[in-house]
Amino acid sequence: MSEIVKYTVYFLLGGTIVSVSTYLGSQGKSFLAAFASTFPAITGATFILIYLNGGNEAIVSYAKNLLWFVPPWVAYVVTMILVVPQIGFWPAMIGSLVLYLGCVGTVKMVIR
Repeated sequence: MSEIVKYTVYFLLGGTIVSVSTYLGSQGKSFLAAFASTFPAITGATFILIYLNGGNEAIVSYAKNLLWFVPPWVAYVVTMILVVPQIGFWPAMIGSLVLYLGCVGTVKMVIR
């Protein structure tokens, strides 16, 4: 498979997931939207492609490092839940992203 075809497939897969999640969320189906957003299609596709290009060792290394991003992601989502009702979407989004990046930076320092 050529590089352009691979990246086109990645783009279409990611765009499809975002589109489905947005559609479901806008229709009031927040549970299904959340499911579509967190369904491991992107991670699964990444696993397959890393395996095809790097083998088992590359997959295990990627999966181990992927787990380090769970706590920052949880902090990001919980902050959105708690802060959006108080200060609105955009300030909460910016604050949550700053918190996420700060948590990722802390994780990076911890795993060095």
